[in-house]
Amino acid sequence: MATYHEDSSQIDISKEEKDKLVAEVVRYILFKIHQTSGCPIKRDELTQLVTKNYRQRALPSLVINEAREKLSSIFGYEMKELQRARPSSTNQGRLSQQSTAEAKSYVIFSQLPADAYRNYIEDTQNSHLTGFTFAVVSIVHLEGGKISEDIPENLWHHLRRLGLFETDESHPVLGNIKQALETLVQQRYLQKNKVNGPEGNTLFYELAERALDGPVSQRVREHISQIVKKDAASTEID
Repeated sequence: MATYHEDSSQIDISKEEKDKLVAEVVRYILFKIHQTSGCPIKRDELTQLVTKNYRQRALPSLVINEAREKLSSIFGYEMKELQRARPSSTNQGRLSQQSTAEAKSYVIFSQLPADAYRNYIEDTQNSHLTGFTFAVVSIVHLEGGKISEDIPENLWHHLRRLGLFETDESHPVLGNIKQALETLVQQRYLQKNKVNGPEGNTLFYELAERALDGPVSQRVREHISQIVKKDAASTEID
C-alpha cells in the first residue's frame, strides 16, 4: 500500500483513502452551509470526520487544507478562517456570550463575480434575509460599529422605523424578528456583549468577523455613500 507524505512527516494512509476523506469533508461543508444558513463551521467538526477512523496527528490539517483547495477549484468557494473580533468594551464586568467563533471555525464565500453569482447562484427566495442582514449591519456601522439594544437611539429604535418590531413573532417575510436578529449573531455578522454599569447590565451589538471582512465592509460603505449622495442631491432639488 502506498503511503502519503506531507512536510516530511509520514502519514500511514493511502492516497485513495486520503482522497476519500477529502471528499467526505467537502460534502460535509457543502451540506452544512445550506443546512445552517451560512453559520460558521467549527474545525473540530471537520477534524472529527477525519479522526473517527484515523489517529495520525497531521492528517486533519492535510485533509482540511486539500478540501479548501477543492472547494475553490471545483465549486468556486473560498473557505476562510474566522479571526475572532474582540469586544470593544474592556469593562471588567462585561459578560461576553459564548459564540461559535470561540474555537477555530470557518465561513464560506463565493469567489464568483457578483454578476455571475446573482444570475446563476443567488437564491432569490432568501433575498429578504440578505436585505435584513445588510440593513442591520449598515445601522451598526453608522453607529461606529457598536449599538445598544435597550437604551434610547438603540438598534430596535432604528428597526422599528423600518417596520420591524421586537415583539413580532410572525412577520410575513422574516417570521420571528428577534430570532432573525439572533441568526445574524450565529452567522457572526454581529456579536452580543453585556456590560455592567451603574444602572445594571446593558446589552450591546457589535460588528463581528463577517461584517468586518474587507469585501463586505467595503460594499456596506459604498452603499451608504450612494444613499448619502442621493439624499444630498434630492435636498438640492427641493
